[in-house]
Amino acid sequence: MASLYKTGILKDGTVVVLRAMTEDDRDKLRDFFNRVDENDLMFLRTDVRDPKVIDEWVKHIDYRRVFPLIAEVDGKIIGDATLHMRKVGWKRHLGNVRVVVAKEYQNKGLATLLVNELVDLAVEFGLEKLVAEIHLQAPAAIAVFKKAGFAAKAVFEDLVKDPSGKRGDLVVMVCDVQGRDRRA
Repeated sequence: MASLYKTGILKDGTVVVLRAMTEDDRDKLRDFFNRVDENDLMFLRTDVRDPKVIDEWVKHIDYRRVFPLIAEVDGKIIGDATLHMRKVGWKRHLGNVRVVVAKEYQNKGLATLLVNELVDLAVEFGLEKLVAEIHLQAPAAIAVFKKAGFAAKAVFEDLVKDPSGKRGDLVVMVCDVQGRDRRA
């Protein structure tokens, strides 16, 4: 699976390469995350602008634990999506999905392309369901996941905080990858 290499076409006709991240992507990832919009950084779990974070990712790639999917145009990373998996325990049939898209490629179908690819990979990995946690104030992200077959299962009020301390709601969305409509 680490040899994944596909192309896709965005709404504006841009051809995008989707492939698994490799150790050679260190500098491209640093560049990508340095270009991520400040508002989008708020939704990420780690400080992706810290070079040590990226170094750890590329040095410890384990495609059976976390499958990192890169989207590129002309050799430049424009999107990053990850499928997080567990091999043991009561959640071993679940995968968690995270997606980041460069501002200039948002609303062009890239997030949908990435999420759909992660759903397909989840089937290959034998997962049954995917989970995405999304800020309720991110309606475009919620729409992308709905289009890919995810449904809102829970909303947790006042669970998250932005850097200024303002509280917000978190929606948990789930996709049954085995029963998903393949036309999504």
